[in-house]
Order: sequence, then structure tokens, then C-alpha cells
Amino acid sequence: MTSIVLSTINARYVHAALGLRYLLANLGELKQEARVAEFVLGQRPADIVEAILALRPSIVGFGVYIWNVDETTRVVAQLKRVAPEVTVVVGGPEVSYEVEEQRVCALADHVVTGWGDVTFPGLCRDILAGNPPAGKVIAGEQPDLSQITFPYEHYTDEDVAKRFLYVEASRGCPFKCEFCLSALDKTAWPFDLGAFLAELAKLHARGARHFRFVDRTFNLKVAASVRILEFFLERLDERLFVHFEVIPDHLPDKLKEAIARFPKGSLQFEVGIQTWNPQVQALISRKQDNAKAEQNLAWLRNQANAFVHADLIAGLPGEDLESFAGGFDRLHALRPHEIQLGILKRLRGTPIARHTESFGMRWNPYAPYNVLATDRVNFADMQRIARFARYWELVGNSGRFHRTLPLLLGNSSFDSAQDGPFARFMRFSDWLYAKTGRTHEIALKRLCEFLHSFLTQELKIQPMLATEALARDYEESGAKGRLSFMNAGVRPDAPRPTTRRGRLRQSRHLHA
Repeated sequence: MTSIVLSTINARYVHAALGLRYLLANLGELKQEARVAEFVLGQRPADIVEAILALRPSIVGFGVYIWNVDETTRVVAQLKRVAPEVTVVVGGPEVSYEVEEQRVCALADHVVTGWGDVTFPGLCRDILAGNPPAGKVIAGEQPDLSQITFPYEHYTDEDVAKRFLYVEASRGCPFKCEFCLSALDKTAWPFDLGAFLAELAKLHARGARHFRFVDRTFNLKVAASVRILEFFLERLDERLFVHFEVIPDHLPDKLKEAIARFPKGSLQFEVGIQTWNPQVQALISRKQDNAKAEQNLAWLRNQANAFVHADLIAGLPGEDLESFAGGFDRLHALRPHEIQLGILKRLRGTPIARHTESFGMRWNPYAPYNVLATDRVNFADMQRIARFARYWELVGNSGRFHRTLPLLLGNSSFDSAQDGPFARFMRFSDWLYAKTGRTHEIALKRLCEFLHSFLTQELKIQPMLATEALARDYEESGAKGRLSFMNAGVRPDAPRPTTRRGRLRQSRHLHA
């Protein structure tokens, strides 16, 4: 019997929803009556509704996030039309604030805001007992973490074999960066480390090798961080891959010593720089020692074997295009394997909204609520940055162009910002958009041909030099076929990179 269906729409199949598994683990005596039903963006709402109703639930709980709110709204609307007797509960970060403004909340029978670990099970008991609460909105109770049952046994064998396994050693964040929902937390709360590591050991014994920590500040408490790293060092093999999000200016020697012991390809660090501009950092309540952050990034890149993914945010209040460009060039000089360029979003409930009027911030009224313009960056330039970010994913972050990219960006030393990496890639971005009118669905072969044209015609790079670099990059990426600009004299004959499951892009960078 299935009384409760726990559902969400994931961005991709490989993302196994940690939140649903927490709810399932904490349902107590109702656990045997519950099922997890995950879907993926792109599935038809009617098909999702059909699959859920085939389980004959009395209650359906949806996890709602910024990436799935539109699709979830359509699913809930259709579900309530065809099965109005089914009680729909929505929860998650997207519906924890500004509830009265959201259609998905209006459609649902109940909305759980904030933490749902103990509140959702209590609500289900009341509903199934025929005593539902009169109110729609129920504030989630935040219990002591010792009262929360770990969810990791509810990763299936298929999850272990084929999907990213999300884990957390702590919740919350002590920092107050205003663009992040964690700015509302009072502090960070750690789970009992011994109990948590015991859960990881069980997952590892089942064959799990790909762990993604969702902790906002993995390296906040160094003793705990080192102990977690030691856990994985004791279980090293060629398949192990662990992802952490780290504070950029906090990397003590003891932590460095543990990191340095990992082989290439085992660790990935997500380093949130966001902005190097001290005035902007102060405006958004972000405390960051830029000099230390720079030193730590340089150490991770030059002294450790870790894969380094760094983040910048465009459109922050007080930052103009020149400042953002300078920040990109400064970060690029530190050579992280990837630079992710995000456009600022006004997540519901975040304090960043307080700058809306004073900095002329114009927000997209629809998810993902990205900033469309500010008093420093007009709409046209924000569009250019968004295209830059997309093309950078294809060229800079893909790992396919490690010979071509230096030709495109120029020497590491440049005389002015106008000749720096940001300016040169923006020139390419503007040119490519003018040629194609699109930012997606550009085949690799076609992209290589555009790059060749830009290098030789716009940057006046010697044709043979550009041809050799692109041909070797193309062949090494594993692509087949011959590029239109290749001639009989160019024989790349490059080895194809050895890769591990789920880490093709990282392998391209690490084996460059």
C-alpha cells in the first residue's frame, strides 16, 4: 500500500534527491506506506501525474526548487484537476518564502516552509487520521540534528551504481552573503561526526564511490574536515571521487597536508569567489580575505591534485562591467580548471532584495529570477555576459580546447584590460552570437569551425597554428570526422583521454 508519494523533478537523472530521502527516513511508522518518485526536467506533466496516480497515494509531497518550480506548478495543477481528493503538500527552498505570491502554493493543500524533517511526517499523520490542519501554511520545526534520522540507506542500488550521492556533514552557514538563503541561518550545525562517517562507510561498502557534499562550508571546522578526508584516504581507489564546497580564504596547513595526499582526480573543490571587489563584498555582507583566497587558490592549483571549480557572480549591486571583467581576469590568472559565471538571482527570502531600489536592480519576474539590469550594467550588457557565460561553458569549461584556448585568450601577461582574457573572450562571444544568433545547440564540429574562423580572420592567428591546435583538440576529445579546415598535412593523432565514470569533463582538464 502506498499512502504517501514523495516526489520532485530533478535537473538531470544523475541527481538523486537528498531531501526526499530525508523525508522518507523520518516518516517513522509511515515509512512502509511511502514511495519516492523522482522525475527529470523535460518529462511531460501529464506523464508525471499519471505515474504518481498509478501508485494510488492519499498524499503527495513535492520538493520545489528554483529549477523546477514552473514544471512542478503545471504538475500540481493537473493533478488537482484529475484527482482533487489527493492531498498535495509542497515544501523546499522555493516555497519557504513569499508563499502568498506563488501559484504552486495556491494550488497545493498545504505548504511546509523551512525544515521538513519532523514537520512533514507529523502533517502526514494528521491528514491520514482525518484531522488535517485548518491552515495552509505550516512553519517547519528545526529540531536538534540528533533527532533527525540519516537518509543514506534509502539510496537504492541503482542510485549507488549510476547517480551522484549527495551527503551532508552539517547544515547551515555562519556567513551572511546576501544572495544566499544561508544568510538567514544563525550558524552552522554539525551532525555527529562518528555517526555520519558510519553512514558513509555503509554506502562505501555497497559500492558507492561518487560522493557530493552539500555542506556550505566544508572547511569551517578543520578538525572535522581532516577527519572526513582521512576517512576517504583510508578507502582510496581509482574510482573514488569526492566533491566539497570550501571557504576560499580558510585553508590551514593541517588541511593542506591532508589534501596533498590525494591522487589526481579524487577531489573536487568548489571555491566561491563571487567577486573580488571589496566595496561590493561589503555591500552584500560577504567577508573574504582576498589575498588569502588568492594564495589558497594558487596552492590548490599548483600544489594539490584536486580539481578546482571557481565561481563568479555577475550583476551584484555596485559592480560594473569593468569591475567584473577585472575579477574574471584575476581569477583566470590563478588557473582554476573551471570558472563558472553565474548571473545574480533574487532567491525568495534572501536579503539581496534590499538593494533593489538603491542600485536600480531589475529582476526577472519568472524563475530563475535573474537580474536583468542594474544601475551599473544595462540590459544589453547583462545579455552579453549571459552569452559569454554560455560560450565559456562550451569552450573554457568543457576541457576540449586546452590548446586552442591560449590562442583565443592571448598571453598570460597583457598590457591592459582591453587586451585581457575577459575582453578577448567577450569579443569572440559577441562575434559568435552575431554569426549564429544562438547560445545552445552548437555542434562541436561547427564550434571548431567558428573558432578557426575567428582565430584566423579576426585575431589574425597564423592559419597553420590555429589549425594544428583545433585539430588536435578535436581529435583528443574523442570526436570523429574531419573538420573542414583540416588538410592532409595535419595529422593530430592525439591520444584520447582515459576517463572515469561520470567525470569526463574533469578528466579532460586533469589530463591536459
